[in-house]
Amino acid sequence: MREQAVGLVNKYLKSEHLIKHSYAVEAVMKALGNKLEPEKSDDWALAGLLHDLDSDMLDYKNNPEESKLHGIKTIELLKNEGFGNDYIYQAIKAHNEDNGTKRISTIDKAIYAADPITGFITAIALVYPDKKLSSVKVKSITKRMKELKFAAGANRDAMRSIEELGIPFAEFAQLSLEAMQGISDELGL
Repeated sequence: MREQAVGLVNKYLKSEHLIKHSYAVEAVMKALGNKLEPEKSDDWALAGLLHDLDSDMLDYKNNPEESKLHGIKTIELLKNEGFGNDYIYQAIKAHNEDNGTKRISTIDKAIYAADPITGFITAIALVYPDKKLSSVKVKSITKRMKELKFAAGANRDAMRSIEELGIPFAEFAQLSLEAMQGISDELGL
């Protein structure tokens, strides 16, 4: 199934940044799934990989109303491709609070937190001279959370919402960093 999902990412996403972001969220979601719902960790990973499939089709900057379609349009694409299931669909919709989907299940809450932390960790890596994830430390992540001007677009409340699942933020930061370090070559970091 992953091979088919990667094919969909390559079909619908044209931006290298979005493709790498999708792989990063996949890695974090796989790690969270292994921790919280091991029997469904493959679905968690797929939800992470496919969560932004519609992002290159929607024009949030020029038409902010389109943000309400983010996630919903991805589900349409996946259904048209005959891919996925209701569990994955719900998580994908739930990662975007603008479309009105409630975060109910554990996976819904996890993807909401996982989505912004990958960009946040990437931003931290990019300020290091070597621009490598191997240089990033958990302490840097927790410290940068307090610097509101750093990666200002990263939703800190969403990242901290992981604590609703009983995972302290520092532990989430470590899990996310390790997951991303595990695919650092793929991420170019």
